[in-house]
Amino acid sequence: MAAVHVSIVIDRTPDQVWNYVKDISSHVEWMADAEAIRFLTETTSGEGTRFECDTKVGPFRLTDVMTVTSWEDNRRMGVHHVGAVTGKGAFTLQPLGPGATEFSWTETLTFPLWMGGVVGATAARPVLAAIWRRNLRRLKAEVEARQPIPDH
Repeated sequence: MAAVHVSIVIDRTPDQVWNYVKDISSHVEWMADAEAIRFLTETTSGEGTRFECDTKVGPFRLTDVMTVTSWEDNRRMGVHHVGAVTGKGAFTLQPLGPGATEFSWTETLTFPLWMGGVVGATAARPVLAAIWRRNLRRLKAEVEARQPIPDH
């Protein structure tokens, strides 16, 4: 099992960050490893929303089916995913004074034997952390470019 946690401070309020990340289809704009998202439910937000996500990490191409398991506006989005790699993850938004938000991304993943099982997960942890840190830098740039600077 691989547990990965990354975070970044975004110079916007939690509601401004949430206004961007709550659009699940926008995740392909800032996640370099997410190539496509296809919704499997009529709803595209909130608990129970299901979607397929085509993911590419190095030579591995996977399609995970994700279900939103928690949804707290301006605070948290949790998912459970099944596919070759299974697990659960969450985005959490924590206010840091006026106009700043700590955005955290935590995932706990289980790798199949053909991807090395526990050994593969151990090897993948620093690679995934590096990819996701880069993703968060892209998210920060997107949110800060799209949302006005908050009033202090």
